Amino acid sequence: QVQLVESGGGLVQTGGSLRLSCAASGNIDSINTMHWYRQAPGNQRELIATIFRSERTNYADSVKGRFTISRDNAKNTVDLQMNSLKPEDTAVYYCNADIWGLTPRRLVNYWGQGTQVTVSS
Repeated sequence: QVQLVESGGGLVQTGGSLRLSCAASGNIDSINTMHWYRQAPGNQRELIATIFRSERTNYADSVKGRFTISRDNAKNTVDLQMNSLKPEDTAVYYCNADIWGLTPRRLVNYWGQGTQVTVSS
């Protein structure tokens, strides 16, 4: 079994910064694509950042230039550095990853439990 555990959420003022981390553990051979999503109350879950194993990245327009996704393949972690935070960034943030298991060897998509980010105005 595989677990994704996020950390680093909290309360911050407008213009502040937070860094989210997500660590994968368990039956892991390797990790392909990793993502950060977020979901605000009453809204659908939104994909905001993607990082491929090659470390190529994609961002949603809403966070481009403010957020940076990074990964450490040796540690099976993915981080999200969030700068210039706005009240509209308030949401639960979720880590998501496509992970190759060791045994059986198959590719499975996993979600973390989410971490709350609240930006006060």
